[in-house]
Amino acid sequence: MTAVVHATRGGATESADPDPSDGARQENLAQEVADYTSRFGPDRGYQRPGRTDRTAIAHGVGLLIDGHRAPAERILSQRDFTVRTILDRVSGHHYAEVADRTDEAVTPRGWGRVYIDLDHTPRFSIQIPHPVFDESTEQLGVRVLRDSPGGILVIAGAHRKAGVGNSADVAHHRNTVFYAICAELVRHGMPGLQLHGFAASTAPGYDAVASTGAGPAGRSDARRLAGALGTHGFHVCRAWVRTCPVEGSTNMEGRAANAADLPFLHVELAPDVRLNESAAERAATALSEITHRWAIAPAAN
Repeated sequence: MTAVVHATRGGATESADPDPSDGARQENLAQEVADYTSRFGPDRGYQRPGRTDRTAIAHGVGLLIDGHRAPAERILSQRDFTVRTILDRVSGHHYAEVADRTDEAVTPRGWGRVYIDLDHTPRFSIQIPHPVFDESTEQLGVRVLRDSPGGILVIAGAHRKAGVGNSADVAHHRNTVFYAICAELVRHGMPGLQLHGFAASTAPGYDAVASTGAGPAGRSDARRLAGALGTHGFHVCRAWVRTCPVEGSTNMEGRAANAADLPFLHVELAPDVRLNESAAERAATALSEITHRWAIAPAAN
């Protein structure tokens, strides 16, 4: 498959003129994600997946990344997941969408969705563990995916408060489909960028908190990211320099990456950064400086 239009970063308002001849379904990826997450809420169901479900879904995603689509589709279908190719009409890029069939059901399982760049070799992940709860992080993830070749966007399938207790908080549990998929990407040697949002009162005076999560892997990339955010006008709390709030030291995906000595960047953003169109665009530009590096060169520690 060949895209005829290069990526244009941004939200759901821009349009391109991609070639429809390859049969891929044309969508606006930002709108597709917005429609998906619009159903999320603290009162909407989340079911804890069993071990066999988690293992099979992650394995299917791994096969898809490795180019083995037929067996991947078979394994994922057995777990009620679908795979389809979409052509994002804004960027002109092809993506494989891995989606839970129960998303449209009265009682969805809330096991998430994955978008894999099909036009470039997968190199890194963009992780959105708290869509809607951390408002607009899912749309920021779309921006970075569109702008960076070789990305895989992993979106949790439920509101953080949807499950019993805190079971739907996928950043702090290993027994989730989200964690299983991110761990599979770690096994593929991929660094990860995980996006969060904090309340303005949590870190007064800061626009962003940047850290490497549970360990030091990726410290050079974290410094570059903080510098890029600073260049774009954001005041950043650097967790390797001082104690910062919400620095992600208990994050489970970060622990998996650290155990494999792979970079993991945990980025918290203030409301004004996520919700203001101009600020979100500048933040995406800064984040993409790191993912572009990951796309063309080995990740730095």
